[in-house]
Amino acid sequence: MACVDRCHCCTDNRRQSSILYNILKSEEAQQQQRQEETGGSPSSPLPPSPLLPPPPRQPDGHAQQGLGGGCSCGSQRRVTLKSPQVACKAASAVLVKTLRFVKNVPCFQELPLDEQLVLVRSCWAPLLVLGLAQDRVHFDTVETSEPSMLHRILTNKRAEAEEKQPSHFLLLQDGQESLEKTCGSDSPKLPSAEEIQAIKGFLAKCWSLDISTKEYAYLKGTVLFNPDLPGLHCVQYIQGLQQEAQQALNEHVRLIHRGDQARFAKLNVALSMLRSINANVVAELFFRPIIGTVNMDDMLLEMLCAKL
Repeated sequence: MACVDRCHCCTDNRRQSSILYNILKSEEAQQQQRQEETGGSPSSPLPPSPLLPPPPRQPDGHAQQGLGGGCSCGSQRRVTLKSPQVACKAASAVLVKTLRFVKNVPCFQELPLDEQLVLVRSCWAPLLVLGLAQDRVHFDTVETSEPSMLHRILTNKRAEAEEKQPSHFLLLQDGQESLEKTCGSDSPKLPSAEEIQAIKGFLAKCWSLDISTKEYAYLKGTVLFNPDLPGLHCVQYIQGLQQEAQQALNEHVRLIHRGDQARFAKLNVALSMLRSINANVVAELFFRPIIGTVNMDDMLLEMLCAKL
């Protein structure tokens, strides 16, 4: 009950719904209004979703050689989304759905809010990529050598501010920048082709296994309840939940896929691929165009306390 009270208190101090949730709901309202104006019924079947573009074309031999050949220069090329409006909207919808799934897990609800935040901040990216695989969301990227629009805006504003600041303010700012570099603060940077290939490789692995809805749920439980995170106090309880998720997955596989004794191992291989995906890459690729300079942790806290 204490956890529930704290969550309601947090909700009262913040907006009642999240940034991404508001974006998606406003688009749904506009779509419903257009249907009513054209004489359609809100309950009528919706057309095929534009969130799932057709699978990307296989690159030709020259492109494959550039990405996976002897030279590693191609894998370090910076890339951006080819259709950011479509891909970011799809990823936003998956994130809202993922947070809704997490909040509805009874064992997760019993944890204190601080413990919930530790888990969500650590696992939101792998859970999102699992959701992209489950919803079969395809996306394409294009190579770019240009700095992002956000980077240009921040650079210009910073240059203007430095011209107006006295010299002692500049010295303080230089000291702060030096401290941030020492602490490992990373500036926004476009992901590389190699980092994007890690995400696409995981998606392809999941699609080749044709993972069922129950298997996705057990995999999400395994990812969500990670007892090895620093800052957790209910370590044994969370470890037990992770073991239960793995055991349930194993029993389900043995019951449904009796002829495939290696399937459980294949699913765990997919999980190991998922752990190699960088959360910062996921944030920069799918959410930086939407939230701009908003901190991802702040947005997750807002969504966790909002009514999704």
